[in-house]
Amino acid sequence: MTDDPPNPALLPAGLSDVLPPEAEREAMLVEVLAEVFARHGYERVKPPLLEFEDSLLAGSGAAVADQTFRLMDPVSHRMMGLRADTTPQVARIAATRLARVPRPLRLSYAGQVLRVHGTQLAPARQLPQAGIELIGADSAEADAEVAAVAAEALAAVGITGASLDITLPRLAPALLDAAGVEGEDRRRLGRALDRKDMAAVTARAEAGGGAALLLPALLASAGPVDGALAALAAADLPPAARAIADNAAAIVVALRARAPGLRITLDPVEFRGFRYHTGVAFTIFGEGLTGELARGGRYLSGEEPATGMTLYPDAMLRAVAAAPPRRRVFIPAGADGALAAALRAQGFATVAQLSAGDTPDSLRCTHHMDGAGDAVPV
Repeated sequence: MTDDPPNPALLPAGLSDVLPPEAEREAMLVEVLAEVFARHGYERVKPPLLEFEDSLLAGSGAAVADQTFRLMDPVSHRMMGLRADTTPQVARIAATRLARVPRPLRLSYAGQVLRVHGTQLAPARQLPQAGIELIGADSAEADAEVAAVAAEALAAVGITGASLDITLPRLAPALLDAAGVEGEDRRRLGRALDRKDMAAVTARAEAGGGAALLLPALLASAGPVDGALAALAAADLPPAARAIADNAAAIVVALRARAPGLRITLDPVEFRGFRYHTGVAFTIFGEGLTGELARGGRYLSGEEPATGMTLYPDAMLRAVAAAPPRRRVFIPAGADGALAAALRAQGFATVAQLSAGDTPDSLRCTHHMDGAGDAVPV
């Protein structure tokens, strides 16, 4: 114990101040993403940070219940939640405030989320998000659209060579259902699939028999999309699983029509971490980068079919080179305001002298304005 006062700069674990110039970089990046979304017809919504717990955690929100901070509203005396993900809020807006707007709805958003726990690779608990949701369309073309728009947005901020990983979180459960694998056997086989343990998957699939016998070959097919689709086409899948595989193939066809240069991989039996997805799931990675740049897929927005993609600006900032800092021009006291405005129109930041002690160095200026109104390097 100590009697020393707390350090005012000390913040809770996983939370941090974002300082210049990073805060400006993040804001500019988010606006680039939002502009790409808008050009594809996605209209921006802005849900609140807090909502009543019962609505925030309904539907797809239940998947992030264990990551949601809760507090009591002193006005209504009802429990509230601080959003850990924005997608459930957009689903609520679509089902209530925009219920009478013709479908499909194209909505976009950008804002901060707060989570109870970070991860080992990403310990931050407050994260920026930007994303799109396409609500009321149940087609391969809709799934392809959100993936292609997300890839285009990444390219707009300077991330090239992105790779889209498609997973089919409902395929493995469909095969296990058809094979009648239940209880502890199902749990252990699911764990072996999660761990990509080929030996364990093979042994447990042989014990399960039936459609479960297809799992080792499908696990081995994960990789470039054409090979994985060929393995799915060759497999003797039961009807429910065949519908999932055919839908994946249709999405790939639609994606190649919209984004012919996009690299695509497919893992047919991956299902970890996608508890609320009802169809395909997407993850976008950057070439040579660690961690995800975006994640999304098909889900239910209330009772409506929906698909969407969430992009992570903090990961993007680590992936793109920092732009040169904005040039700052020292404006002496009494200078002509019109000349300073002309410099701002050229992209300079003008920093006015407010006292005799203000100098170009003290105000971190790279230039000063001369008598003719020109910016001269310091």
